[in-house]
Amino acid sequence: MSRRLKVAVLAGGRSSEHEISLASAASVVAALDPARYEVTTVEIDRDGRWALPAGESPGLERASTVETLPVPAGSAPATLAGVDVVVPILHGPFGEDGTVQGLLELADVAYVGPGVLASALCMDKDVFKQVMRAQGIPVTGHVLLRPGDPIANPFGYPVFVKPARLGSSIGISKVRAQPELERAVTLARRHDDKVLVEEFVAGIEIEVGVLGNLPAAVASVAGQVVSHHADWYDYASKYDAGGSDLLIPPPGLPEATIERARELALRAFAATECEGMARIDFFVRDGDGEVVINELNTIPGFTPTSFYSRLFDASGIAYDELLDRLVALAVERHERRRALEF
Repeated sequence: MSRRLKVAVLAGGRSSEHEISLASAASVVAALDPARYEVTTVEIDRDGRWALPAGESPGLERASTVETLPVPAGSAPATLAGVDVVVPILHGPFGEDGTVQGLLELADVAYVGPGVLASALCMDKDVFKQVMRAQGIPVTGHVLLRPGDPIANPFGYPVFVKPARLGSSIGISKVRAQPELERAVTLARRHDDKVLVEEFVAGIEIEVGVLGNLPAAVASVAGQVVSHHADWYDYASKYDAGGSDLLIPPPGLPEATIERARELALRAFAATECEGMARIDFFVRDGDGEVVINELNTIPGFTPTSFYSRLFDASGIAYDELLDRLVALAVERHERRRALEF
């Protein structure tokens, strides 16, 4: 019998998406086959302290803390000593933005998901859209507001205002009239000093998952997002029970439109240097049916009912197999990169 892989699941984190991360990580830990993996959970609290489980149980336990990030050089290898693969189930800043990925690169340990460049690029919605446009990939229109910039909206109403580097619809407002705009920008600036004013796209929202390392990455089937709590996919729609549905396949969409979304998902994945996994969110415009990218998520929600896992389940890859593949992809990339000369 081959040796079990030692896997560390990173959970929690410093961002406002801390609790979402804990829920995703708990699902991952429960699904990793104990016959194949020796699993440890490392919980990062809201202050940035890393905590190891108190006993042998792989559950999400709070225990003695290690160090507050930034971790001194000697502490990262100590925290991850003997680990074969890290599964960073962290959402938002200080986890999904390349910071933890850089730490894992320094610790010389394999990890699931995109690397430093792709993580940082895709977290910054402004830079991401610039790269997409440079590659000829259609994205939603936006203007960027930096500190001190006058508030501008060339798109009319409604319009979305959002922090440039945050997720899970936190700090986002749908602005329906000019008097609401300044308040929405003020809210977004509580979370980031870069703020996007983004065009509203009348149409339907669909999502596609991507799995693999280039050049062998594959796109999932597409699913249509239907929100029940608001007229847009807000925080409550994402995380409250019954807040939204994912319709697979999207009803009424031509097959050519669905294939266009899958093609663009793979192009965006490649253009941003992603590896392992990503979920790409699209709008299909009313009228002309144009498919435009809204965002790319490098660490999507990861419960069995999260959209990423449901898209691949509908594509014939069950949740436990999806995790097996992601761990194998992490090992393959790590071995490939270690063979390079620096």
